[in-house]
Formats: sequence, C-alpha cells, structure tokens
Amino acid sequence: MDNIQLEEAKEKEIQLIKRLKSLKQVLVAFSGGVDSTYLLTVAQESLGENCKAVFAHGPMISLEEEKEALALIKLHNFQVEILDIDILALEEFRNNPPNRCYYCKKRLFQTFVEYAKLLDNSIVIEGTNASDTQDYRPGRIALQELGIISPLQEVGLTKAEIRTLSKRRQLSTWNKPSMACLASRIPYGDSITIDLLQRIEQAEALLHEKGYIECRVRVHGEIARIEIPIEYFSRLVQEHTEITTHLLKLGFRFVTLDLMGLRSGSLNPA
Repeated sequence: MDNIQLEEAKEKEIQLIKRLKSLKQVLVAFSGGVDSTYLLTVAQESLGENCKAVFAHGPMISLEEEKEALALIKLHNFQVEILDIDILALEEFRNNPPNRCYYCKKRLFQTFVEYAKLLDNSIVIEGTNASDTQDYRPGRIALQELGIISPLQEVGLTKAEIRTLSKRRQLSTWNKPSMACLASRIPYGDSITIDLLQRIEQAEALLHEKGYIECRVRVHGEIARIEIPIEYFSRLVQEHTEITTHLLKLGFRFVTLDLMGLRSGSLNPA
C-alpha cells in the first residue's frame, strides 16, 4: 500500500472513530477474525467501558478458531460475553438452502440484540467491510432487517485497508487468513449434521498442523475435496499418504486435491 492509499485508510479510520463515538454505547459481534478484532480494538479505544462484545460458541466454529478468539480476548482485555448458540436446532440451517447464511445470521444476531437489551440497551455492531459487498452474502439481509450497524462498511474500509491498519496497531490478526463457518464446506442442499461438521473440523485441523494455514475441506458425499493455494500443490502430493490416511479414517471414501486451488466461497451460486 503506497503513501496515498495509507493516508486514505487513516482518514477512513478517523471517520470510523467519529461514527463509533456517535453510537455512544455498543455491543460488538466478535469472532476473532481480522475485521471484528480491528473493529473491537478501535471501539474499545473510542468508547472505553461503553464498549462490550459478544462471541457465539457453537458447532459452526472450529475449536481452533475459538481458542484463538479466547486468546485475543485475554491478550487485549476485551469485555466479551460468550453465548452458547445451538444453531443446529434451527431446521433451516440443517436443511442447508442457498440462503442458509440468512437464517444463521438471523438467529445469531437476534440473540445478540436480545442480550444487548438485557445488558444496557447497547447498539449491536459487526465487522462487515466494504470488500464484502463483492461476494454472495445473504446474511447481510438479516443484518439489515434487525437494524445491525456495520461501521467498517459505512466508512468504506476495505479488507486490504483493515489489514494495513491492523498491522499499524500491531494486531496479530493483521495477516490472519479469512475465516468462514464450517457449514460453508458443505454444498447447498446437503444436510448439515454435527458429525459432518466435526469431521470437516478434524480434517482441516490436520492440514493446519502440517502447515497449510489457508485451506478448505469441501465435502461432496463420500468425497473430501481439498482446496489449498496452488503453490503448495507439490508439497501436498509428497505428503499425500499421511493426509489421505487420516481423512479416510474420518470416514471419507475418496480424497481429492482441487486443481483450481483455494477459492473463497467456491460453493456459492455462480
């Protein structure tokens, strides 16, 4: 990012701080990802005790991601309440229609809004950024219906700018790979079960342990389709025996490497 772009990002951050201060009291939806960590950091600096946050514990989040989020809470002394949300109790989520994200976001943020009312009537905010408008995200409709505010998007901060500003603040999340709900590994129309989510989590945990930090294990029936950056293909082929043996033990019959590489939202409608 050149100097002109950096100055533009810094100006947007100034506008973000002004916007947060205008809200006076907020409850931040925190996931531990790049965007929500940056948003919570700036909100805490801007509002102090008038900034609190909430983290959703549930089967859609991997144990690894949850541990990382809890470590950030401790490191930065964030005021975060952890809420248990059994998203699998929601039939629309289990049935996995193309607008599954709408139903999931609706349930999550309804819970956050209810908690905010019980707490201190804070305004619920979340970390959608300006770059997210380029992707298929039906969950945004649920946010709009519930009146959830997305300050990063409002001031026009892009993902790249948030990473740069996070690095300037020495946030460890500045270069963290983009996160996604474990259900995003399952094609629309295929039922979502706790067993399937856990198998996906365990498969990706092995890949993470072996150094494939950016990866997805998409599931098509008995097939586990591995997505990793193309530059890691040759390495994975060399390590294929251990990886396939582990995934076969998890109950998959076939293990494949997607030659198109890692693609965010590769199961989204064209």
